[in-house]
Amino acid sequence: MGTVITRSTSDDLPALLPLLHGYSSFYGAAPQDDALLAMARAFCEDGPDGLQLVAREESGRLVGFATLLWSWDTTSASRLAVMEDLFVADGTRGQGVGRLLLEACAERARERGCPALSWMTAPGNTRAQRLYDAAGAERSSWLTYRLSLREPGKD
Repeated sequence: MGTVITRSTSDDLPALLPLLHGYSSFYGAAPQDDALLAMARAFCEDGPDGLQLVAREESGRLVGFATLLWSWDTTSASRLAVMEDLFVADGTRGQGVGRLLLEACAERARERGCPALSWMTAPGNTRAQRLYDAAGAERSSWLTYRLSLREPGKD
């Protein structure tokens, strides 16, 4: 049977937390447990923002996750699915789990009527780029900007 991709549930949260930390630390961030759990819990509900998928081995162990957000693309006047996160645990990479998560995101996006799935990755994340290139995705020439809305010195 292999690895199965399902939507996350509140029962997954304890096992999902280390993966969320793994993803965050890969990008040099260290959010608090309560903030990560609140975010993950929001994706367990049937809300308009998106969903989180988990990759589960036959043993039941979680080995990866992907976060899918729902948006709109004004340039095509259509719905857009944004894969915000895709992470596979160390020791499991290179076994097809990332491909399964990507395919599951694409399928959920199709089910929702999205004609495209979009995502970003760090320029130095060449392993992820090989996966995305192999999936037939096209690289974008768009630049990403982020404006912090936090007051200096406050978290």
